[in-house]
Amino acid sequence: MRERLDESERFGSADAIRLIGRALRYIGPFRFEFSVKLAMLIGSFIPMLFLPWPTRILIDQVIMGIPFGEELTPFPFFIQPFVDLGQGLSTTELLAWTIGAQFALLVLIGAFGVDFRERDRADARGVPEGWDTATRTENEANSGFSLIGGLLGLIDYRWTMRLTQKLNHYYRTRLFDRIQSLPMTSLDDERIGDAVYRVMYDTTVITSTCYKITLTPIASPAIIMMTVWVMGMVYGWQSPIVWAGLGFIGVAFIPTLPLAGLHRRYGARSRRAGATTTSSMEEAMSNVLAVQSLGGEGRERKRFGADSEDSFRQFRLRILVEIVTFFLAAIAGAFIVIEVLYYICDGIIDGRLSLGDFAVLLSFFITIAAASVDLGAIWIRLQNEATGLNRVFFLMDAASEHDVDGAFELPPLSDSLVVDHVHFAYEADTPTLEDVSFEAHLGQVIAFAGPAGAGKTTLAYLIPRFIEPQSGQVRIDGHDIADVSLTSLRSQIAFVFQETVLFDASIEENIKLGNRAASETDIRRAARIAGAHEFIEALPDGYRTRLGRAGGKLSAGQKQRLSIARALVRNAPILILDEPTSALDPDTERQLVASLREASRTRIVIVIAHRLSTIRGADEIFFLDEGRIVERGSHAELMRQANGAYRSYVELQTRGVA
Repeated sequence: MRERLDESERFGSADAIRLIGRALRYIGPFRFEFSVKLAMLIGSFIPMLFLPWPTRILIDQVIMGIPFGEELTPFPFFIQPFVDLGQGLSTTELLAWTIGAQFALLVLIGAFGVDFRERDRADARGVPEGWDTATRTENEANSGFSLIGGLLGLIDYRWTMRLTQKLNHYYRTRLFDRIQSLPMTSLDDERIGDAVYRVMYDTTVITSTCYKITLTPIASPAIIMMTVWVMGMVYGWQSPIVWAGLGFIGVAFIPTLPLAGLHRRYGARSRRAGATTTSSMEEAMSNVLAVQSLGGEGRERKRFGADSEDSFRQFRLRILVEIVTFFLAAIAGAFIVIEVLYYICDGIIDGRLSLGDFAVLLSFFITIAAASVDLGAIWIRLQNEATGLNRVFFLMDAASEHDVDGAFELPPLSDSLVVDHVHFAYEADTPTLEDVSFEAHLGQVIAFAGPAGAGKTTLAYLIPRFIEPQSGQVRIDGHDIADVSLTSLRSQIAFVFQETVLFDASIEENIKLGNRAASETDIRRAARIAGAHEFIEALPDGYRTRLGRAGGKLSAGQKQRLSIARALVRNAPILILDEPTSALDPDTERQLVASLREASRTRIVIVIAHRLSTIRGADEIFFLDEGRIVERGSHAELMRQANGAYRSYVELQTRGVA
């Protein structure tokens, strides 16, 4: 996968629908949890149907003095038992009764009154957060929410927060696993920070999308129907307020429809800018010694500052699009609100409605309008999620390493490794390897030599199938490795890379990474062969010394020796070492070369090196130039070739030493 990961930020509505539909498939493992959440969401609205009636009693019966039974409009049946209890009470007693009812609602659902500022919601979105996509989506990965507060809201909130965390953990690990299965060359041209951003921040949109698609289309109509049902019983089934509230579906959808493309575009830019900021920070922290040694702190500070500022700027532009969208919808909605207020006030003046009815009708109108807005705005609200889904599924769809149909387990190596007429090119017009063939047998040490860029490391990458040849074969004991399982193939290969990779763990744990079952004796034997035992023992905690990030406490040579020990403890029949002695002193190098000869008794050892002292003792040396093996033989045989490429290479080195 050599194409850029920052795929086009422009994609259409049809693509967005496809991405959203695909996200819904991820609900499968959590069907039960989503069903419970939906039931609690709908059930949480039932107590809210009680919310405006104590306020109506307070206004009409307590303040206005209207006796029960003489109301202009009746009470719904579920309120009537409480009305019957209030019959015959004095004004003071009725006031106390009303306050008690409001307090009960406050404890149960965290609300009282008629659904204005006194209403509470249980959520975890109020924690401090920055004004960019990354820090806001970090909150979304741990958010819980409920329509109500109080005891019921707390239960709903706790369930939702736990579900959100389970969902995001599931999606993050799935994407991380996918990245782990990509070919090792997949991210060569990209910064790791972008992949980190996708795993940590873009995956939250799957959770958000699942909530919006599954909850809103079911919960909003259910809330609307329950509210209309109560209004129909009390105020008649043809109330204009019902139709006015439903009109907000069109208000939320129609004016905002043309802006969907802008939401996607600026949402994608915001996420890309956030990924760039993450990449800048990751690169600067990973290379902090190089930056400091070259006096580049100021440049890196400016680069990170520019990327960070752009991240906030792009997020502000995205918010600006949201404000414009809201403004267009608000203009249309204002006419509906004015019409509703006129209808209610006209009813009060004409004597068809009481002042208490004003509170009830306004509360129900707000409820219907809010549910209608949620339903109508679902498309526009999904646009930002679509940009994140596009980034997540791009990695999900990237070609990964996989076994061919019918792949079999590779038997333990017993004889030979053969590379037969292999051709490979990273770029179609620039071959890296051309018609390369060689053979190695158990008990041999072979070496790849040649100038930089000759294809030595690429040739070694073919053996564990880090890359696949365009033509030709690699065979182990006659088996084409393209037909065997990757697990069985790589279990027989230990690879020491040119760039040392160590983890923030103890030395013992780093060496055991090559073989989790290795005993303490095995670890120490491998360390001795690699020339690492002495310096390890000299450390305060010996083999239990923690290395810090990327082995930052060790020298380059010490890191390299630990990498070699890790490969040796793997006890694989094929050992590949890419520049294993580049950071070793001459004495340690001589010891390692002698140890590799000893290790080759039960292995095929392949060494890639520029230093003559490392490769001259190999059984066979393959000299590569411009992707071809131009000479092969032992050191002595190659040196006998007058004007040979290898001889010229050696003489160039020895003249340099002289």
